[in-house]
Parts: sequence; C-alpha cells; structure tokens
Amino acid sequence: MMTAQQPISSGFGARSTAAEVLAGLDLTGKLAVVTGGSSGLGLETTRALRAAGANVVVAVRRPEASGEAFDAVDRIEVRRLDLGDQASVHTFADEFLASGRSIDILINNAGVMALPETRLGPGREAHFATNHLGHYTLTNQLWPALAADGGARVVALSSSGHRYSPIRWDDVMFENGYDKAVAYGQSKTANALFAVHLDAIGREHQVQAFAVDPGAIMTPLQRHMTREEMIAFGWIDGEGNIAPGFKTPEQGAATQVWAATSPQLAHTGGVYLNDCAIAPLSQGDAPGVRPYAVDPEQAARLWTLSAELTGTNAFANQTPAMRTL
Repeated sequence: MMTAQQPISSGFGARSTAAEVLAGLDLTGKLAVVTGGSSGLGLETTRALRAAGANVVVAVRRPEASGEAFDAVDRIEVRRLDLGDQASVHTFADEFLASGRSIDILINNAGVMALPETRLGPGREAHFATNHLGHYTLTNQLWPALAADGGARVVALSSSGHRYSPIRWDDVMFENGYDKAVAYGQSKTANALFAVHLDAIGREHQVQAFAVDPGAIMTPLQRHMTREEMIAFGWIDGEGNIAPGFKTPEQGAATQVWAATSPQLAHTGGVYLNDCAIAPLSQGDAPGVRPYAVDPEQAARLWTLSAELTGTNAFANQTPAMRTL
C-alpha cells in the first residue's frame, strides 16, 4: 500500500517562488523552525516566512556565521544545532521546550551531500546520521511543542536523489564499501519515509508531515563536489554556466513553504511533493517518486530502526492511524 500520490492543481509550478506561494497568507503569530535556515533554500524559506508575518527560529551549526544573512532582523532567532551530533540535537530541543512555545511549522531543511566517507558518533555514515537521524531525533524531541495546539506541519526535505537508493537494510551504514551518491540517495529516501510514518502516527494529534523535492538548485549543498563532477552530471558547462533546468533558490524554496502552509493540503498528509504539486509514482528515469520511498511498511521499519539507533521515540506506545486512500 502506497501513500495517496494523487495530483491536485495548486495554481503554482516549477518556476513559482516562495514569495508568490505565500502572497496573501498572513502568518502573524505563527512560529516556524527552519534547520539550515541561513543559507541556500533555508535562507529563502526563512525570508519568505518572515515576510508573511511568521516568527522564525533558525537552527544552524554555526550561528556566528549567520549575522550577514539576517543583520538583526526582527522575528528571526538564530540557535545552534549540529544535526550530526545527537547531543547537540537534544540540547537545542531542551532549550526550545524550556521556552514554553509551541511550533506551527518545522522545516527539516538542512543537509549534506556528496561527502567523502565520514563517520559520526558510533561509526554512523554521515549522510544518514545528519540528514535522517538528526532530523528524526529533533522532531521527536520537539514533539510536545508540535502537538501542543494541533494543526502543526512538518516538512522533510528529500530530493530526486532518492532514486539512487532505497534503504539498504543489509548495510545501512556502508560497512562493506562506500559510494557517496548511493549514501546520499539512501538518506533522501529516509527523509521521504520519515514523513510517511510521522504523518500516520501524528494524525490523531492533527499534525501533518510532507516530503519535498525542491528541484535542482545550485546552493552551498554542492560544496563537496568538484567542478569535474558537476560537469559530468550536466549541472554546469565547461565555462561554469548553470544548466537551464536549474531553479533559483527562491523557486526552490516554493514547494516547502507550500507544504508548510497551503490549505489545499489540509486533508492530504504523508505525500511526496515537487514543483508545488503532489508527485506521481514513477519507475526508471521518469520524474516523480519511487514507490519504495512512500511505502508505509518501509517507513514503519525505518522508524523502528531509527528509534533503536537514537534511543528516541515520542510514539513508543502508539499505533499509526489507518490511512484513507
């Protein structure tokens, strides 16, 4: 049984910007948490949410490097968070919960890509540990703030890169050979599956979750890739010009703010989105989402594994609600 990847017409598309998606929406009084919110897609997301009236907590690994991005802008609070360090995730969540505030929007935007083989904590592969386990723990630890008022939304940033790999159940941590593209792909599949299961178990608390493919955008995420690699992938030409199909960061941020705010998605959670639309299921080279990335059984299995690896599970005694297809 797959998630209900049924198309709807949003009125927006691949070239819509985050500002256009939020035009006319008043987010005054809402609080959003955006990981990696001081550069790339995260920065454009933060700017768009703030312009619509929201208060935004930006969670970044180096707050001291975020000054130029915001320059003491009101309604933006910058806090330290290293997603690759489980202790840092707990500290961030504990400090936030101590403030007594609720969360209306959590956008799990931060991530790493194309790292050379890197181990974090007790030997965990860095893409999986950062992109998935860091956000898994963060969301679970922030759950009291997400569930406090009902109606919160959690957005997990996946990628078309999920096509590189399903979850490698026999070797999740790449103990038997490493491939950086496959490692990144597995982590992006994990992000999509995380949204599937969170939406199912969060439903009775009126909390929705969505996975988002923002599209191809040139941001600091590519900093670990060489010029030769990007030419080989067709992302840039020999003169360094970006391929025509790439979006601007403003366009790339559109789908995640649509997921976070659109009334059209009020009764449709757990789905995979791209270009401000619900993506179709696909196989081979066709665009869309692979069935393995929206499979509830795979999602539940991943949640169990993540709970074992992190020792964190806000829903230990809860059975997912039945999904209406």
